[in-house]
Amino acid sequence: MKISIITVCYNSASTIERAIKSVLSQDYSNIEYIIIDGGSTDGTVEIINKYKDKITQFVSEKDEGIYDAMNKGIALATGDIVGILNSDDFYADNFILSEIANAFGGGMIDAVYGNVAYFISGKEGKIFRYWKAGEFSQAKIKNGWMPPHPAFFVKKDWYKRYGNFRLDFGTSADYELLLRFMLAGIKMKYVNKTFVNMQAGGASGKSFLARWRAWQMIRKAWTVNNKRPPLFLIERRILSKFTQFIFRRISN
Repeated sequence: MKISIITVCYNSASTIERAIKSVLSQDYSNIEYIIIDGGSTDGTVEIINKYKDKITQFVSEKDEGIYDAMNKGIALATGDIVGILNSDDFYADNFILSEIANAFGGGMIDAVYGNVAYFISGKEGKIFRYWKAGEFSQAKIKNGWMPPHPAFFVKKDWYKRYGNFRLDFGTSADYELLLRFMLAGIKMKYVNKTFVNMQAGGASGKSFLARWRAWQMIRKAWTVNNKRPPLFLIERRILSKFTQFIFRRISN
């Protein structure tokens, strides 16, 4: 089973090498590693080129943002399974992809997901927030639940059948894609383990206005998939995230 890992980046000189090393140090051998760069000018490209003999495909050109870059990577991927590791993030240990492959088992599973530990830049060993995803259920979706996209691995066939990220959803494109997959009946398996250490801070959380726009897109994700948004969807989604700070204390 070949696993395609896609890393997208733009001016990520301070973190890209950490991400690359976490992929290359995996004990699983059948990996296709694809890096899509948005035309960096800060030394990112030079760092990537240090590892060019171990990177399957590397593209550096202007794009329309992070999800456009992800779509480019998905289009290039030839693996059975696709996972996306952002340039600020890294795998929690060297055995993550082996566990992913084992979790897919005999092929009856469409996707595998795990947990995510958030850290603040420069403090990789200190957990700021812990996203313990938990088992999937249809009822959870109405509370705004989603599997953590950084810790989500899915068969390439699902992108072929149901499409890639919609760029018109901005920072909520991952929510819309995962909702689309779940409404289509994707069979997911949860592994109760930290897959990814993720650097805290993202475009959707930079300001209240950015958050408000993301919430509107989350509601829109339901309507474009021909479903009525559940009552109090955003409120329940916000409340559910408080548990991630409780689990942080347990994890630390």
